[in-house]
Parts: sequence; structure tokens; C-alpha cells
Amino acid sequence: MTPDQRAQKALDYFMQGYNCAQAVFAAFHEDMGIPESLALKIASSLGGGVGGLREVCGAFLGMSMALGALRGYDSPTDAQRKQAHYALIQEMAARFTLDHDTLICRDLLASHGVTPTHIPAERNAEYYKARPCARYVEACARYAQEALAQ
Repeated sequence: MTPDQRAQKALDYFMQGYNCAQAVFAAFHEDMGIPESLALKIASSLGGGVGGLREVCGAFLGMSMALGALRGYDSPTDAQRKQAHYALIQEMAARFTLDHDTLICRDLLASHGVTPTHIPAERNAEYYKARPCARYVEACARYAQEALAQ
């Protein structure tokens, strides 16, 4: 799958009403070999910057989890793989920050005139028009696909 195809797949999930973390993580569910419903449940707590707390961007968290599932380490003694995986996530964080100025959900929203709240907003045309989140969902899916292709 190309980075643009993966970005579109994630965007499709987001436009169906799934949160940002779910959209990115579920876009990789087949690659991870898990059912779509499980991917959506696993990532469900991370939308809105972790449960609506507006901390680290949920799209970034979904991407990080997908990269962990597909390229992460699974042994507590494998320091080399742990270091390499952390380096990858830090590289993704630097790229996201370079492209979008911050990883923090509340700041991403505020920079586009959206007053963040912890209460999930109704997903409708106004929501999608006002929020910049679709661009972060697409970017994170694209970043992950590009990293997996290397």
C-alpha cells in the first residue's frame, strides 16, 4: 500500500466518526493480523489526546501503536531493538512537530481557533469543517507507511 493509500484509509475511518487514534491504528489492522473491531477497541481510549485530556495527539499515538505492533520489540532484554524503536518514534515526533509545530492536541486545536474541551463533540459537517484533525490523521498514517516501507 502506498503512503497516500494508507492516509486515505485512515481518513475514511476518521470521516466515519472514529477518533483520530482509532482511525490511524485501524488503518493498519490487516497488517497487524487483528480484527478491525479489536483495533478500534484498542485505540478507543487514545482519541482527543488520550480520553479527551488534550495531551499528545491521538493520531500520533495511533501511529506509534501501529509502529510498535509492526516493528516494536517484545523482549525486555533486547536493548538494541528497544533503542532502535524509540529512535523511530522520536524521529516521527520530530517530523510531526516540524510539520505541525507541536504534538499536543490542545495546542494543535487552539492554533486553528478551536477551543478544546474534554467532552467529545458530535461528528457532523461543522465538526469536520472546524477541526484540523483530518490532516493529522492523514499525516500520521502516511509517516507510518513510509517508515514501514524502509
